[in-house]
Amino acid sequence: MLNLGLIGFAQPWLLVALAALPALWLLLRLTPPAPRRVAFPGLFLLRMDSPEETPARTPLWLLLLRMLIAALLILALAGPLLTPSPRLAGSGPLMLVVDDGWAAAAQWERRLRTVEQLVAQAERDGREVAVLRTAPDERGVRVEVAAATAVREAVPGWQPRPWPVDREMAIQAIDASGLGDASVHWLSDGLAGDETALAEAGLLSTRLQRLGPVRIYAEPPAETAHLLLPPALDGEALDVTVTRAEAGAPLTATVRAVGPAGEVLAQAPATFEADSRAAIARIELPLELRNRISRLELQPLLTAGGTVLFDERWRRRVVGLYGTHHAAASQPLLGDMYFIQRALAPYAELREGNVEELLANPLSMVVMADVGRVSDAERSALEAWMEEGGVVLRFAGPRLAAGDDDFVPVRLRQGDRQLGGAMSWSEPLALAPFDPNGPFVGLPPGTEARVSRQVLAEPGPELGRSVLASLSDGTPLITGRRLGQGWLILVHTTANTAWSSLPLSGLFVDILRRVMTLSPGAGGSAEGRLEPDALLDAFGRLEPAPPGLPAVDAKALPTLRPGPEHGPGLYAPAGLPEDEAVEAARSALNLQNAVTDIVPLDRATLDRPVEGYSDASEVDLAPWALLAALLLALADLVLSYLFRGLLPSLRPAAAAGAVLLAATAIPAAAQEGNDPLAELTAETRLAYVLTGEPSIDDVSQAGLIGLGRILAERTSIETGEPVGVDPGSDELALYPLLYWPVPPDHPDLLPDALDKVRTYLRTGGMILFDTRDAGVLLPGQAGGGPGEARLAQILRGIDLPSLVPMPEEHVLTRSFYLLQDFPGRFAGQPIWVEQASNGVNDGVSGVIIGANDWAGAWAIDSNNRPLLPVDPGGEQQREMARRFGVNVAMYAMTGNYKTDQVHVPALLERLGQ
Repeated sequence: MLNLGLIGFAQPWLLVALAALPALWLLLRLTPPAPRRVAFPGLFLLRMDSPEETPARTPLWLLLLRMLIAALLILALAGPLLTPSPRLAGSGPLMLVVDDGWAAAAQWERRLRTVEQLVAQAERDGREVAVLRTAPDERGVRVEVAAATAVREAVPGWQPRPWPVDREMAIQAIDASGLGDASVHWLSDGLAGDETALAEAGLLSTRLQRLGPVRIYAEPPAETAHLLLPPALDGEALDVTVTRAEAGAPLTATVRAVGPAGEVLAQAPATFEADSRAAIARIELPLELRNRISRLELQPLLTAGGTVLFDERWRRRVVGLYGTHHAAASQPLLGDMYFIQRALAPYAELREGNVEELLANPLSMVVMADVGRVSDAERSALEAWMEEGGVVLRFAGPRLAAGDDDFVPVRLRQGDRQLGGAMSWSEPLALAPFDPNGPFVGLPPGTEARVSRQVLAEPGPELGRSVLASLSDGTPLITGRRLGQGWLILVHTTANTAWSSLPLSGLFVDILRRVMTLSPGAGGSAEGRLEPDALLDAFGRLEPAPPGLPAVDAKALPTLRPGPEHGPGLYAPAGLPEDEAVEAARSALNLQNAVTDIVPLDRATLDRPVEGYSDASEVDLAPWALLAALLLALADLVLSYLFRGLLPSLRPAAAAGAVLLAATAIPAAAQEGNDPLAELTAETRLAYVLTGEPSIDDVSQAGLIGLGRILAERTSIETGEPVGVDPGSDELALYPLLYWPVPPDHPDLLPDALDKVRTYLRTGGMILFDTRDAGVLLPGQAGGGPGEARLAQILRGIDLPSLVPMPEEHVLTRSFYLLQDFPGRFAGQPIWVEQASNGVNDGVSGVIIGANDWAGAWAIDSNNRPLLPVDPGGEQQREMARRFGVNVAMYAMTGNYKTDQVHVPALLERLGQ
């Protein structure tokens, strides 16, 4: 290969053919010998003996044209390259060491471009390629040697793997490969997880240097992937920590909470200070929406490390409290519910009431503190609820000890047992270690908790299987029994300090939280083997799991490190039906089990200079040179026919004019392409009014993008990218529909803007004003919100006709879909339309006013997923909002078409058929 800097040639020896161009020049200039002339007397009689004119030589311009064609062919065969890749150093095969773990997904396309350049260079040099991908697969990490052509064909199908790289296994793979000399290129991800990983990176660099010259590539620390850590529950909010590899310039990322249907429930900024590697995003949502979170995503670069999947372990539970509250006011430490409330309040939503009131709403667990006897009606309701997965936790006390209630997991003896005191030889007992197969596995029994009084279980053959925790003397302290999908659990002592000091210990909180995880579908409640249901790829996308993957023990899942056998994702018990129960029963395995921190590679440890990935890539100029030669050859052919008279209808002057016209058309087309007005009129576009508030303007843009997608899928309307406009400076007549959000602090319109809006409406434009007040008003509430009040002030200078509530037979109710309600992100507020006369704009209402935040319901993100939640109707309400958007767009573009009586006969004929 010949490298001349900006230009290179893959087959430079073919450039020798350029030396033959002078000989070609002389050959083209030769004039063939004149033909022998034979006189024919008849020509004299016909007077057709006019002399024939023959050019003395080939014209100079034609010689130059043909020489240029020959030169282009020679250059094309020589393989010209623009910005060619540098020549491979060393000898032997090209060795590519590719870090293809989760962190590589952030800049994967750039890494593939570098691989393609190196493989192309190896192909030109006739070298084989040895590939070592450091993220293990089912067969581990290995070196694969193949021809450069085969590797080039396989590279586009490479994908990063959603688990960490293993550089120790990479060293072992190099040792096992038996490779000798090689030109080594290490395409690293620039990251290490801990000190051990840093040391392994240094050992890998040393081992690679024994093969030959090594070049190491890595992104700058500021461009490497970020890590999203599992959230912490802080009262009503989720605190999410984001970690970057190295402290640097201030930076802001966005953490999004996503629902099960892909809708964005909330998003919060995570701002890195200049000297900090960590930032915290705080997500605050109502309980109902917080329990709908299925995943957290880190934007803008989404990877497996920037995703945290949720299961029931992350959802805040709703706990019902049922029992007496005596002495709670004057002596709170004697209150039956005091310690339960204090223990569960940070982790659950607490509700108080009787059984009927509690079960009337969704509930995770019912706690009953010293309830003497449960009535038959309450018991029937609780048992039916437990069959569906509910958990009832009871605490003993004087009332339960004195009664004969059998709504307990085991049979109880009458009375209670007292440990310690003046009349007892025994002392209060501590808890025994917890059963390793029980729900409290891993909890330390503690030494501070002592039980001085308890109710005793009646011995029997079933007692041993019902004991969940015992005292140090072996007597049961916590017993439990499964009822359908749920649990009935009894703590054989009180929830206050009357019978034990357990409520004063941290173990009391841990026990309640463990019991709470046994509620429907909670993480940790799954038993047996879990099979992969949906797996996360390195780009943070959740895909259905392929068949044949191994199952995992449910108890091992919380601490399992993701890898080739068990990738990050959602795991579910085998045999579950494909319905909503699957969502609640799935358990999450996150990459953060294996990656808890990220640090940049220590370049001193690598003992080699590290260079960045280059965005520049070589361009093969051979196809362009061949195309130019072909076009010039066609031009030569046309001109030859022209001057030989074989194209009588085309004169030289006309040909010159055509060439001149084509030459002038090219810059004209380029100028037209750069004309913003021509670009806007090339296709139909919807527009939104800029308010100056980025949060509102971004939603408006995303909303019209979503509406455009729906229009393209369901109608014949195809719209371009929506345009944000300023009524005072932009031309409004280019857009058939204008979406205008009106925040309470919307700025006043200047006189020029008012004139443009009047002209736009007068000439047939349509404006959808959205005050977005429905989110702060009750359904049907009289009186407008702050946005409506601000809109009234803005519209005073436009001189609109009177506005009326939209009639039931208005065309907007049937322009495409038959609609009765017109919800957006919110619902419940009326729509007002301009009462236009039939003689103006064909009776079309140019102004539509509402408060339901339609753009919020239409808005989608870059993955075509809903951007904001819809309340209260969920996805069904979003669908109705989309249909309303389709009707508005059709109404804006077709007017009163559906009321035109001219089409009635045709419609009746179709109905008759």
